[in-house]
Amino acid sequence: MRTGTGLCTVLLLSACGSNHAPEELNQMPSYLGTITRADYDGKSNDLLTAGLGKTGLAAAAPAYANAESPTPLELRRNAIHANYRAVLDIAANSGYGTLYGPNVDAAGNAGSGEGLIAGSEYIAYADDGTGKKNVTLMVQVPASFDPDRACIVTGTSSGSRGIYGAIGSSGEWGLKKGCAVAYADKGSGTGLYVFEDDSVNLQNGVRAGRVAAGKNAQFAPDLSDAERQAWAAANPNRIAFKHAHSQQNPEKDWGKVTLQAIELAYYVLNERYGVLARDGSSHLLRLTPKNTITIASSISNGGGSALLAAEQDTRGLISGVAVSEPQVQPAPSTAYSVRQGGVVVSGPGRALFDYATYAALYQPCIASVAGSAGRCTALVAKGLLSGTDLAQQQADAKRRLQAYGWLADSDPLQAAHAGTNILVAVTYAYAYGKFSVTDKVCGFSFAQTDGTGNPIAYTSAQKAASFAAQNGILGNVVYENSVGGAKVYTAGVSPSNGLADQSLDGFLCLRSLATGRDSVSGTALQGTLAAQSVRVRAGVAEVQATAKLNGKPAIIVHGRSDTLIPVNHASRAYVGLNAVGEGAGSKLRYIEVTHANHFDSFSSALPTLIVPLHVYLNRALDAMYAHLTVKQALPPSQVVRTVTRADASTLITNVNVPPIAAAPAAGNLISVTGTVVDIPN
Repeated sequence: MRTGTGLCTVLLLSACGSNHAPEELNQMPSYLGTITRADYDGKSNDLLTAGLGKTGLAAAAPAYANAESPTPLELRRNAIHANYRAVLDIAANSGYGTLYGPNVDAAGNAGSGEGLIAGSEYIAYADDGTGKKNVTLMVQVPASFDPDRACIVTGTSSGSRGIYGAIGSSGEWGLKKGCAVAYADKGSGTGLYVFEDDSVNLQNGVRAGRVAAGKNAQFAPDLSDAERQAWAAANPNRIAFKHAHSQQNPEKDWGKVTLQAIELAYYVLNERYGVLARDGSSHLLRLTPKNTITIASSISNGGGSALLAAEQDTRGLISGVAVSEPQVQPAPSTAYSVRQGGVVVSGPGRALFDYATYAALYQPCIASVAGSAGRCTALVAKGLLSGTDLAQQQADAKRRLQAYGWLADSDPLQAAHAGTNILVAVTYAYAYGKFSVTDKVCGFSFAQTDGTGNPIAYTSAQKAASFAAQNGILGNVVYENSVGGAKVYTAGVSPSNGLADQSLDGFLCLRSLATGRDSVSGTALQGTLAAQSVRVRAGVAEVQATAKLNGKPAIIVHGRSDTLIPVNHASRAYVGLNAVGEGAGSKLRYIEVTHANHFDSFSSALPTLIVPLHVYLNRALDAMYAHLTVKQALPPSQVVRTVTRADASTLITNVNVPPIAAAPAAGNLISVTGTVVDIPN
């Protein structure tokens, strides 16, 4: 972790040596830029809902007074609205307003109010002085924060989202608990760049020209103006965004920036609650890890970031971990094994880019959309799929996905995940290989597209609202090498066969980058593609987890039906590698929830298949907080068996989502014996 001026003062006094004066000054870490503060009264505006309350979050997005020039406050409001709804199912029958939501208090009791939370919000960039990283960090301090019972919760953004990406997950839990919440956008959140007008997002979401923005831009590609103009002329209406095109592989720093968010929290809390020093220009340290509980938390990519932060925390900043559906990539190892129902799982712990590129081949065949039959037919022709008709081919695609690590529980959801895995495969190819937007890796770029699949320009209103509307991955995937010219990937025609196969040639190329071998022939790659594969696989190696949590107590919650981040390759594998590294000294607990998927919105769309996993993140946080404050025993690792609903009109209750058991039945226990992880069916 980076050290800088004043870093010692944010940490345990003993961590920086023994020659300190009795009174230590609170000093700002050197990597931080200007810190802005905004105070919200909890009536007209607030930390959790931006003044919208429970009702407003469930309603349509608010309109801007001037769509061509929204204000920073309007952009913040709409970003919170979009991000809250992106990670939670806000349908009442799915539990919004009864099991979770702004009106449900810290004890889980549903009230009749709107759930607004007063407090202060601090935002700053963390950077290395170049203005190229500009990771956004934020700390929300609720008015209920009590420095005598201090707690901090991290809220690193999920997916590729911006700074408000965890507002509805660990952010909401922390604010209700009276904890300060330390957020980070991971250096991958928001940052739409448009070539034609050379425009960028600023930290507050407002658009500006790249030259005027200077080092304050959230993101701009590393191109000269001549290169920008040449690209725009040859490739009109294409866009760049930070996660894919920063050429920094931001994922390698997700643990570090989560720790930096905690350091920012300590700095602002000590400025608020520390005694003014004798010189009158600074404050003394009052809050340190010795008297403050910090829980690293979040979901998906943010959950993986929390685990990485705990692995990298050598200074005792983190007290415990509670995460849900973490996108975490354990380092390859054959030292552990995973069994379900006594049957050994084949090849657990594959890397995200490995299984995402595999899914990007087969899920489009399963999806019942235009081009699915063409994708299946093309795969059969290349010897990568079997079956004489579409139904047989789709069944074989599901069998292949199961053999690669997905559970049968994911079968009904494979079709619905095709578009998501396409975005992941292309975005992460650029990110891991640190490629420029101009590299057109495997023939792919990004753009907004029209109804026939052609790239079209963003309107001025769309650009102006991009900070609030985007989820971090922007536009659609465009296949530049399609027969007849660039098309959205679903309409792409592969040059190798002339088929409308949803751009299969491009995805076979991505698959080759993942494996280092030609996806059809199995021969070693040559030339440019071989070099690109080396770059991508080097980037994957940079993000791998050790699963050594330094003895910290931790709870991982994951849905058994997760079709984006399969449990065999993430949480189950992490538990196994943790057993190798920490053995009997491990304090990690694993809760696997049946009928829970990566996206809670599926609980409304598919109520007979899915229940919301968010309920269990809250319960894991409750359990970790109780463990850290009153020494309550952590729940044993277990499978929680949920009950789905008959239809979307049925109100979900605790009968559907039973609690994490303090003493689970023997048939639900997950055990770790040596380095063997046993999961019951």
